[in-house]
Amino acid sequence: MSDPLPDPIEIALREDLGDGDTTTQFFVREDLRALGRIVARERAVVAGTEIAAEVFRRVNPKLNVEILQPDGIALSGGETILEVRGAAASILTAERVALNFLQRLCGIATLTRQFVEAIGKSRAKILDTRKTTPGLRALEKAAVVAGGGANHRSTLSEMVLVKDNHLNAGAGFSGFVNAIQRLRQERPGLRIEVEADRLEQVRSFLEVDGIDVILLDNMEPTEMREAVAAGKGKVKFEASGGITLKNVRRIAATGVDYISVGALTHSARAIDLSLELTHVGT
Repeated sequence: MSDPLPDPIEIALREDLGDGDTTTQFFVREDLRALGRIVARERAVVAGTEIAAEVFRRVNPKLNVEILQPDGIALSGGETILEVRGAAASILTAERVALNFLQRLCGIATLTRQFVEAIGKSRAKILDTRKTTPGLRALEKAAVVAGGGANHRSTLSEMVLVKDNHLNAGAGFSGFVNAIQRLRQERPGLRIEVEADRLEQVRSFLEVDGIDVILLDNMEPTEMREAVAAGKGKVKFEASGGITLKNVRRIAATGVDYISVGALTHSARAIDLSLELTHVGT
């Protein structure tokens, strides 16, 4: 069993606090209580509410946090996502870290929803990739799901994805075929996907037993359509490379089963959120 991953909240709080929140210590009385509201300043799909709430609780377990807009909800802007009540000093100390998680994860969910909506009623699924922020993969992949997408593999051990560099570093095509056969014998339940960037490769892979998915890398839609026609009923097809909101509908129309979009996690823009402190008193 692998060692547990580092706690992202602990890392983020340690990074932000240093030796303590000096500003709050000197300018905010310990006995002050307040209501803090995290508000969306623009249209967004919500994600990351539970980890944002946990940030407040880690700073002060006595804070009362209420999530008003659950993950997956689409906002038009102006709504309160969560409220936190209790010591004003603790709310202010936790503010930045909670917002950092929430605005990042809402950004991923929002961009994912845009891709999902862009392909309309297509049966293709929008997938994420492993192009995630180090240490935050589980959170970012959960945000993709909140946006209506689906997760590709999270770890290298979950499935096989043979890319061009693996083929270049291997023992040629015969070695590739032997490896597929060995995998099927030793790990019969493991999903096997292979990458192709030319139609000739697709045709070669279709002759190999044991492949589940062929990834069509940076192919033109006309080539994708031809590949799908050649492999219909034999394997699933995934489109990848250069996928944008402008071309994703056209790619979905080729008949591919999956469309993986690295931009969901590596290029999502943070959503504009703010924490408003009100009802300050003793």
